[in-house]
Parts: sequence; structure tokens; C-alpha cells
Amino acid sequence: MTHEEIKRHRVESVLKEIIPEALATLDDERINALLVTDVVCSKGRSDAKVYLEPSFLNEKEQNEALKQLRIVAGYIQNHCKQSEGWFKAPRLTFEFDDQLEKATRIEKLFEQIASLKSKENGEQQDES
Repeated sequence: MTHEEIKRHRVESVLKEIIPEALATLDDERINALLVTDVVCSKGRSDAKVYLEPSFLNEKEQNEALKQLRIVAGYIQNHCKQSEGWFKAPRLTFEFDDQLEKATRIEKLFEQIASLKSKENGEQQDES
């Protein structure tokens, strides 16, 4: 791991801690309780994608929350900059993380495959 990668991972880790603090200070209940699942910085650390947990929001509420987050992104960046004493903070973009949903879907598919295989094995043993 290069020195630059270590710095990027450190910034991602710090942002993962600071952004929820900044969200909690906001008055908007739609966004102040959002959970940050991951933060991924660009190579130069000038941009960062913030992934949020979508579990308790429907699609309409997610779109409204993203719209509101775009509005307050500058405030959150400023909060990060001040709390860490940085000269500048990465430009933040927000997305809802659907990886958990995908992983759950894949696990269900594996369970279905396993149950089908066990049924097939049971039928083959009955025929023998």
C-alpha cells in the first residue's frame, strides 16, 4: 500500500465518523438520522462519495433526502473541515447503498439453490 493510499483511507475513515455528527446537528428529521455505511474518496481526495443506509426510507423519501443533502453538502463539508482543521475538505456526493439489498437477494438465491439440490438428492435416493 502506497503512502497516498494510506492517506486516502485515513481521510475516508475520518469522514465516516464526522459526517454522521454533522448530519445529527441538522434540524431536518429526514436526514439527521441517516446512517453512513461507507465513504469512498477519489485518488486525489478532492471528491468523496458517501453511501447511506436506505433501510427505513421508501424511494420517494430517498429522493427527497438526496435533494436535501445536496443543499446542505456545503455545510457538511465545512463542518468536516473545521472539526479536523483541514485546509479543504473533499466535495461530497451522497448515494443510498444498495449493496445490503443485493447481498440479501444473493443469499436468498443460494438458499433456493441449496433447497433444490437437497430435494433432488432426496428424490435420487428414493429411486435407488
